[in-house]
Amino acid sequence: MIRLAAKNLSRHRLRNTLAVLGIAVAAALLLDMVMLAGGMERSFERMLLSRGYQIRLAPKGTLPFDTEATFPGAAALSARLRADPRISAAGAVLGGALFTASGDSLLPLAGLGVEPQGQGLYELDRGADLAPGDTAGIVIGGTVAAATGWRPGDTVRIVSGTDPQVARASSGRRLVVRGVVHWLYAARGQRTVGIALPVMRGLGRVAGDRASMIMVKVIRDEDVEAVATEIRRLAPGAEVNSVTTLVARFRTRLTYFRQLSLILGTISLFVGILLVTTLLTITVNERLGEIATLRAIGVSRGGIVRRVLAEGALLTLAGNAIGLLLGLATARYLDGILTSFPGLPAAISFFVPERGAVIRAAAALLVAGSIAGAWPAWRAARAPIAATLREEAT
Repeated sequence: MIRLAAKNLSRHRLRNTLAVLGIAVAAALLLDMVMLAGGMERSFERMLLSRGYQIRLAPKGTLPFDTEATFPGAAALSARLRADPRISAAGAVLGGALFTASGDSLLPLAGLGVEPQGQGLYELDRGADLAPGDTAGIVIGGTVAAATGWRPGDTVRIVSGTDPQVARASSGRRLVVRGVVHWLYAARGQRTVGIALPVMRGLGRVAGDRASMIMVKVIRDEDVEAVATEIRRLAPGAEVNSVTTLVARFRTRLTYFRQLSLILGTISLFVGILLVTTLLTITVNERLGEIATLRAIGVSRGGIVRRVLAEGALLTLAGNAIGLLLGLATARYLDGILTSFPGLPAAISFFVPERGAVIRAAAALLVAGSIAGAWPAWRAARAPIAATLREEAT
């Protein structure tokens, strides 16, 4: 049946080739929309869990680093959390603006004060990591190393509290570069450095035991919500969010993308159906005499229906194969554009190519294309044999 369908389609190669390309465009759009619908959400969740920390604490009413607000009692609270047998690691983080000399000007840096025994912000690329109690070390991101030429072992000067009128620092400190790290949540091109939490408080002149965030890693995933509830009791002044909660809140911000992907995906399915239906209708009209002859020599109506449906499935299958490659290529290009927006973490992707997404998109279009041949197949099977042969003869 497939060989016969292929032979019939080869009679009009140019027309059918154009139809296959049209189906491929529809398949590519459908695949991209399926990836967009859930890709950014899954990318966000993977980013949050990249170091296994399932709970974040932030100032009340905010998300982590959503604002410059801080909350008190952070280091004491993180030490108490580390004593919980259900928790394997916890660490406070304090963010702030830092600078270093670059020629006659100051180079701005994003500074993060961390507790090395419970940090979930970076992974070491080369050199050494900060050790607990290390108040003389600093770790830098690759963008900082490229901009400054710093290497592990170099002694550098970090300053803060600059006066914008005279570009003069009010406080500074010499630190030794321990290593170069990959920051998991940094924006593309962001120059980020990490130092010990007490050093960051001193440079930023932050009074008291304050932090921007606490990250908590729970040993067993099933204990995450129970631990989060306990932390809310211990720290009523902090906003406590598990990764599940953060993803749910993030999902509400992606409503526009999900609606857009649903609309465009539905349109692509209709386009595919119309292409297949139109092409098969034209083909059936051209071959009514041939179909009537087959019916006259004993081919059943079911056989005619199966032949037309096979042609529709073959067209859709060919378009799917090309559309898969086209969709992955366009998704990569569009993802590069969207992820270049300022302030967006470099680890975030809008289009995530997953096997499930590819299978769903291909199966949806294949089923739709096969169904699209139902009307032309029914028309071919119901064509009156005698009248059709008489029309063909005259």
